[in-house]
Amino acid sequence: MSFRSKKELEVVLSKLKGFQEASFQLEQYATPSSIAADWIWWMAMNAEVNVRIFLDAASGPGIIGIGLLLLGAKKIYFVDKDEKIMKTCIENYEMIKKEYEIGEAEFVTEDISLFDQEVDIVVQNPPFGTKEEHIDKVFLEKAFSLATVVYSMHKYNTKRFVEAISRDFNFMITHHWRYDFPIKATFSFHKKPVKNIDVGLWRMEKR
Repeated sequence: MSFRSKKELEVVLSKLKGFQEASFQLEQYATPSSIAADWIWWMAMNAEVNVRIFLDAASGPGIIGIGLLLLGAKKIYFVDKDEKIMKTCIENYEMIKKEYEIGEAEFVTEDISLFDQEVDIVVQNPPFGTKEEHIDKVFLEKAFSLATVVYSMHKYNTKRFVEAISRDFNFMITHHWRYDFPIKATFSFHKKPVKNIDVGLWRMEKR
């Protein structure tokens, strides 16, 4: 691992391009570099990154998957149904690849329900389900069908839902974290320049 600190990783991730034209319907908010670095660094320190294959579901501009590649992941499947943001994700990957020796990436522009490749771990910051009801459930169900370890971020007030669906699919919550997720004013109805959303990140493992 060429990074000596979490902060160093955060700085590199902060230079990646984000959403240029975010979709309100798709709830497109890029994972902040500070949260992504905290998440990925913890995984690396717990020997979950090196030479593993990941699905970065609802990848957006690719900050989580690229962070994993920087810390030694073997391959990332970046999956997002938005063609515009997938182009940005590819640009970010190519930019990082010029500076660092990183693993393989495959870019898949399709609905998450269609993805069927074998992976070791799923990481995802899916839509919260505010605009399209139950879309968060769709992402979790797909993740549980693909890997024995799943990291998924959701609004913290859906904690009971995450716990219940984990039990339903015979997954155990081993760790969880809570973050203030800053969302910059993107749409005309946003009244404040930055709004903090209370989110949770859950690590779930097949029993």
